[in-house]
Amino acid sequence: MKGLYLVEPVVALYAFSSFLIYPLVQQYVYRRLWQELTNTTYPISDNSSRCVGNGSNQSSYFEEVQRHASLFSLYSDLLSTVPSLIVTLMLVAYSDRGGRKITIIMPLIGSLIYALSFLTVSYFELNIYLLVGSSLLSSLFGGLGTFLGGVFAYIADLCEDDRQKTLRIAGVDMMIGLLSGVASISTGYFLRAAGFNWPFLTAALCQCVILLYAIFILEETVKQAPTDTIILDGSPQSSAMKQMLYGVYQMFAGTSQRCKTVLVLLMLIFTSFSFAWGGFSLLVLYELDEPLCWTEILIGYGSALSTAVFFVSFVGVSVFTCCGVPQLLIILLGILSVVSGMVLLPFVKTTLLMFLVRLPMLLAIMPFPVLRSMMSKIIPKSEQGALFAFLSFLESLTGNVSSAVFNSVYAATVAWYPGFAFLLSAGLCAIPLFVLGVVGVIGVDVAEEDRKPDLVVPVEEDHVEDQNDNSPLLLN
Repeated sequence: MKGLYLVEPVVALYAFSSFLIYPLVQQYVYRRLWQELTNTTYPISDNSSRCVGNGSNQSSYFEEVQRHASLFSLYSDLLSTVPSLIVTLMLVAYSDRGGRKITIIMPLIGSLIYALSFLTVSYFELNIYLLVGSSLLSSLFGGLGTFLGGVFAYIADLCEDDRQKTLRIAGVDMMIGLLSGVASISTGYFLRAAGFNWPFLTAALCQCVILLYAIFILEETVKQAPTDTIILDGSPQSSAMKQMLYGVYQMFAGTSQRCKTVLVLLMLIFTSFSFAWGGFSLLVLYELDEPLCWTEILIGYGSALSTAVFFVSFVGVSVFTCCGVPQLLIILLGILSVVSGMVLLPFVKTTLLMFLVRLPMLLAIMPFPVLRSMMSKIIPKSEQGALFAFLSFLESLTGNVSSAVFNSVYAATVAWYPGFAFLLSAGLCAIPLFVLGVVGVIGVDVAEEDRKPDLVVPVEEDHVEDQNDNSPLLLN
């Protein structure tokens, strides 16, 4: 059977299965903690808010449960961060020689283990802190960073044109948004009709289908090491490790000073914005708290509207790119979109406003595909895996650290001002805005010809092609 060079179905089903679980995880932990801490049945209401009709004794439980739920997320993130980061850096960098499919298949196995763990704990009503161990176990296979790093490197192998690469990377983000939105809407009704077990089982079955597609149908893009890859001597295991470290080192050592400066600044924008975006992970907890007290149905609709940001951001990137809008301006609009939404969130007290406050954030994902495309243009094909491995490493590191920080801040401030964490997130966006201004002021012109010829094996045809691509980053 002939394979397909089509990774989008894997991304689509992965997004659906992941977001079928994600809103349920926090709700499941929240309900179990409520039962354990209060020795009462979790209040389930058909009203738009669980706060309706609550007595003062129930209202006093919310802060304690909120604090323990945020600390549970903190423990889970901390234990899974380090293994996931190491696996991400090794697998995606090694994919330059060993192939991209391993970076896609391994995280799928980890996700399947994660879904089955939740199903087991939910079905047999085991101790919920076993879920922390399942997070650690699944992280040994990589995580979302590994998966996306492999997917973006896979796409970079197939795309020669910079505009095509930008649009296809943005298309992946859009597909994540669409399918995760469908899954998020489904979770509320699924939970109310069938409880937690069936959604977890459905997600596990989806993971099995994706895994079979990735193993038997998805075609490998790296048939052999690229012609400009430097093969290091040594045993297979030590050579793989050396190649991974060398690939990341080569991205910086093998570039001119101008290229290196722009690359570092773009990575700083990428990581600082990813860190500030971490405040968004508190949204479900915030909706479960007073005065909103959302039901599972409303949380599903809210999560679906939140994932619409992926689709709208894709449309925004597509339209702005086709209209010739400078890429740095697209990034600026995305960051300002996040700032506007985060500033408004602490002042939301009604269900209608909670839905409306998501509208200013609909362009929030635009900076990520644009930054990936800009950095991919600087790096040659032989180091695309190393680049996306390093980006996935940075994204996973900042994402997990950010989640831990914001959960800690939320646990410490929920009693006196639950919205403080969102204001902190908006304030941290000043860092990527400042660095973006620096890049705009220096106006660095980066081209492939700026790379040092003695560190990359020259190919005559590529050299001629590269000389025709000298346009500044600000105008591409």
